[in-house]
Amino acid sequence: QVQLVESAGGLVQAGGSLRLSCTASGSISRFNVMGWYRQAPGKQRELVAGLTSSGTDYSDSVKGRFSISRDNIKNTLYLQMNSLESGDTGVYYCNAKEPWPIGRTYWGQGTQVTVSS
Repeated sequence: QVQLVESAGGLVQAGGSLRLSCTASGSISRFNVMGWYRQAPGKQRELVAGLTSSGTDYSDSVKGRFSISRDNIKNTLYLQMNSLESGDTGVYYCNAKEPWPIGRTYWGQGTQVTVSS
């Protein structure tokens, strides 16, 4: 069983930057899909950035501002967030999926990011 531990989020002013990290207790090379989700107050959890062997994908709301990457040596997934807006406020969760036929999904504990305007 792999555990995903996210770095602390924080309070950031609008226009600022923040980098989140998600470190796994084991090798992340087993995961074929990794991503970052966000849950804003009163809203459903949504995918904001995804990373597969085919490349990266971003929600329209963060495209051009956020960047997802992974370091298989450090077993860590990153989310670089630039030009932060108040709408980026929420709890951010990292996610990792193992390929078929195992197909297990793992979640981090979530980290709060608050952007003040």
